[in-house]
Amino acid sequence: MSEPAAALPMTPLERRASFSLASIFALRVLGLFLVLPVFAIDAARLPGGEDAFLVGFALGIYGLTQGCLQLPFGAASDRFGRKKVILIGLVIFALGSFVAALADSLFWLAVGRALQGAGAISAAVTASIADLTRESQRSKAMALVGGSVGLMFALSLVLAPLLYGSVGLSGLFALTGFLVLGAMAMVVWVVPPIPAPVRDPHQRKPSFREVALEPDLLRLNFGIFSLHMVQMAMFVALPGMLVSQFGLPVAEHWKLYLPVVLASFALMMPPLNWAERHGRVRTLFCLSVMLVAAVQFGFWAQPGGLVWMAGLLFVFFVGFNLLEAMLPSMVSRIAPAASKGTALGIYNTTQALGLAAGGMVGGALQSRGGAPLVFVACGVLLAVWMVVAITHRRWPKPGGSMAAAH
Repeated sequence: MSEPAAALPMTPLERRASFSLASIFALRVLGLFLVLPVFAIDAARLPGGEDAFLVGFALGIYGLTQGCLQLPFGAASDRFGRKKVILIGLVIFALGSFVAALADSLFWLAVGRALQGAGAISAAVTASIADLTRESQRSKAMALVGGSVGLMFALSLVLAPLLYGSVGLSGLFALTGFLVLGAMAMVVWVVPPIPAPVRDPHQRKPSFREVALEPDLLRLNFGIFSLHMVQMAMFVALPGMLVSQFGLPVAEHWKLYLPVVLASFALMMPPLNWAERHGRVRTLFCLSVMLVAAVQFGFWAQPGGLVWMAGLLFVFFVGFNLLEAMLPSMVSRIAPAASKGTALGIYNTTQALGLAAGGMVGGALQSRGGAPLVFVACGVLLAVWMVVAITHRRWPKPGGSMAAAH
C-alpha cells in the first residue's frame, strides 16, 4: 500500500517556494514590527505629535489601507499574475517606508504609514503558496508563513529597543525599506515561476458575490476575524497586567514572549502532520479553537505567577499557530481555482478588520472593566467561533482533498 500523500515530504520545488515566500512575509513584517514598540514615543516629538489621537491615527492608518486593498490586490493577482502584483505591492511598501524615514512632521509620517499599508500583498503571497504546493503539503507551507510572522514579532521585541537607540525611528523605517528591497530580490530570483490559475473553459468563473457568500468560506473568514480580534485585544490588556501584577518591566517582556513563541513553533508541526496524514484536520482545528478560548478564561482567573502565565501563553501560541496554518490552507482548497486570489483577498481583509476591531474593542473594554473584562469577552467570542467551526461542512481527507463532514 502506498503512503498517504500527507506523509510524504515536500518536493524540492515546494520547499523552495514555501521557504522563499515565507521569507518575503518575514522580511516585510519584521520591518513593520520593529517600529511598533517605539512609534508612539518618537512620533510625539514631531510637529503635530502633541495630539495623542493623531499619533494613534498615524500608527493605525496602516491597517486601514491594508484592509481596503487586500481584496483588490488578491483579485488582480488572479488576473495579471502573482509575481507582478507582489512586486508592485512591495514597491509601494518600500516607498512608504522611505517616506516615513524622511518625515519631518506627523502628517508625512502618516502618509508613509498609509503607503506601507497600501502594499497589501498578503493575499497574493498566500495564493502563490497555494499555486506552488500540493493540497497535502499546503498546511505545512502555511505553517512556515505563520511561524515566521510569530518569530518576527518576538524578534522585534528584542531588536527594536537596541536599534532605536542607535538609529532612531527614521532609521528603523529606512531599515524596513531595505528589508523590503531584499524581499523584492527574492521574488525575482528565488521564488519559482508561478503557474497561471487553471481555468476550465467549460466552467463559468464564479462571481465575486458567489465567492464572498460561499458558506464554508464565510465560516473561515469569521474564524480569522475572531482569531485576530482576540490576539489584538489580548495584547491591549496583557502588557499592563505583566507590569502591574507580575512586576515585569516592559523592556523585559521579550524574555517571556521569545522563548514561548519559539517553543510553540517547534511543537506546531507534529500535530499538523498527524492531522493531515490521518484526515483529522477537523479534530485538530476544533481542539485549537478550544485551546485559545481556554487560555482567555485562564487569564481571567488571574494566574498566580509568571510560570503559569508563560504556560498559558505557550498554549495560546500553539493553538494560534496551528489555526494560522490551517485557515488559509482550507480557504485555498475550497475556493475555485480561478478565484483563489479573490477568496484569499476577502480572507486577508477580514483578518485586517479583526486586528483593527481588536484594538478598538480591547481598548474600550479595558477602560470600562480592566483586563478581566477583555479576557472574558475574548473567551466568549472564541466560544461562538467554536460553534461556527463545528458547522463547517468540508474538511481535508488524507491526501489533501476536501470532503463533507459526517
